[in-house]
Amino acid sequence: MDQILINLLNGLSSGLLLFMLSSGLTLIFSMMGVLNFAHASFYMLGAYIAYSLAGVLGFWTALIAAPLLVGVAGALFERTALRRVHKYGHVPELLITFGLSYVLLEVVQLVFGQTAVPFTPPPSLQGSAFTIIQSPASGLSFALGAAPAAVCSAASCSTFPLTRVFMMAVALLMLLSLWLLLTRTRVGLVIQAALTHPEMVEALGHNVPAVFMLVFGSGCALAGLAGVIGGMTFVTDPTMAALVGTIIFVVVVVGGIGSLSGAFVGSLLIGLLQTLPLTVDGSLATLFNKFGAGVTPDTFGYPILKLSLAQVAPILPYLLMVLILIFRPKGLLGTRED
Repeated sequence: MDQILINLLNGLSSGLLLFMLSSGLTLIFSMMGVLNFAHASFYMLGAYIAYSLAGVLGFWTALIAAPLLVGVAGALFERTALRRVHKYGHVPELLITFGLSYVLLEVVQLVFGQTAVPFTPPPSLQGSAFTIIQSPASGLSFALGAAPAAVCSAASCSTFPLTRVFMMAVALLMLLSLWLLLTRTRVGLVIQAALTHPEMVEALGHNVPAVFMLVFGSGCALAGLAGVIGGMTFVTDPTMAALVGTIIFVVVVVGGIGSLSGAFVGSLLIGLLQTLPLTVDGSLATLFNKFGAGVTPDTFGYPILKLSLAQVAPILPYLLMVLILIFRPKGLLGTRED
């Protein structure tokens, strides 16, 4: 039971990290109609910039400065390159952002090498947030921090890292901030109006190209913030962009392209799909039999039914995306017609 709870919390924290990533991608697409293929590369860039700054200025300063620098880099890219091809449609936008992802990858490898860098969390975020104790005598209980060794010697203990709690808190704060910005402020109203009625917004005295540059830079900054948290919690290496590059597009498709609430729901679903099956030891045949299928591992003559759920967990998000595209192409909470 304690391991199931830990995997559930791991799934929620991973899902919230995906939301930190997909929220920036959703913001850019919903406001500008641009599907940024280099979004995961800005995530990687945020981690490496934070690693470089943390050794000089400290982690907490790097946590603020790195997303700002990534946002500035994204705004400059929109101003100097993306804006020039925006009028030609989606294909040139995809190609130029796809090319940027390769450029950023090569730059990172040239400067930092191809191996992981030692980007560790600060002392205040190291250790365990709490411990789940499964005891035969007293059942399930919790202890703040790491439980005493004497307790864990007589019971099963599972710890939950403090970095993941910090990740979850930052993601929820980001969700609240974005919702308040877009629905309760004048800036948010101008941003949303600039997409649907740019001529009217410009007639009212607002600089629409500057608004779009701000939106693109802000979306990249959100990716940079996710990179700082993800790089500190997991690993910072050149492959980190490729690891999340495809899954964040699965998230926005499942949740609904252009929907911030859909990105949140989709992120949690994908995060849970990636972790909860790891707690199941049975094969696919065992799972089907629980629903009355009456199959054996050799029923169809293929070894796929012999695979465990843990083995097929990596493909479950993509299978969910296929089902969503078949039965609800707009996504769970998507509203866009185009």
